[in-house]
Amino acid sequence: MNGLEQLYQQVILDHSKRRIGDGFKNIAESDPHGESHQYNPTCGDEIRVRATVADGRVTGLEWEGQGCSISMASASVLTELAVGEEREEFTQQIEAFRSVMRSRGTETPDEELLGDASAFAGVSKFPARVKCAMLAWVAAEDAVNQASHV
Repeated sequence: MNGLEQLYQQVILDHSKRRIGDGFKNIAESDPHGESHQYNPTCGDEIRVRATVADGRVTGLEWEGQGCSISMASASVLTELAVGEEREEFTQQIEAFRSVMRSRGTETPDEELLGDASAFAGVSKFPARVKCAMLAWVAAEDAVNQASHV
């Protein structure tokens, strides 16, 4: 394993423990928001994402879930990346992440756009794990779209 792969592995391990955004603490059910529940029947990973959008910007993103370290770390990285982003930039990040995940290891992530989410590039080599990494991103995309139309 080279130095970059070790760094990426450490990012995933750190986020699976820290779990940034875990728990609905700041966005109440009564606040205008979007919410999406996603489930991966292959492995049992499950996540519910709640998002708020104001003035074209993602102002809040929180989640509750259970699953493997990849899915939980991905949700944590996503939360850290998304909050404060303009909706357009957030959409670009989702598309870039989706592209890397579908590449089966052939695409190099844009680290400037994806930040710590670039650490999941190695996951794309394992098709069974791609859904784990994508679960929170699919839920967040849906929740942000809902919140944008509230």
